[in-house]
Amino acid sequence: QVHVVESGGGLVQAGGSLRLSCAASGRSLNWYPMGWFRQAPGREREFVATNYESRARTYYADSVKGRFTISRDNAKNTVILQMNSLKPEDTAVYYCAVRHGPYYSGSYYNTPKDYDFWGQGTQVTVSS
Repeated sequence: QVHVVESGGGLVQAGGSLRLSCAASGRSLNWYPMGWFRQAPGREREFVATNYESRARTYYADSVKGRFTISRDNAKNTVILQMNSLKPEDTAVYYCAVRHGPYYSGSYYNTPKDYDFWGQGTQVTVSS
């Protein structure tokens, strides 16, 4: 079992920045896929970013590319989402997700079903 906890959400004005942290415990997660999703009211949970296998293997949703950066520290089983140039449409509950099963180079792991463990979510609100 893996326990996942997010932190760092809050209220920010458009154009501002926030840094989300995700800490996972229970198993070693060396380079297993760890990703971020978000869900706005009335909408489905959508992919934001993921990282696995190496620091270079990262994928982003088109809507956040160039503004958000995902990074990780395997020694601490943590993943960070740095969010810059925030927009009101980024408002959502942000979830950290961990896949602890086989993974394959070239896969995107950009759907919720690709992940096994989830955090409780952290609210991000961007005011206009």
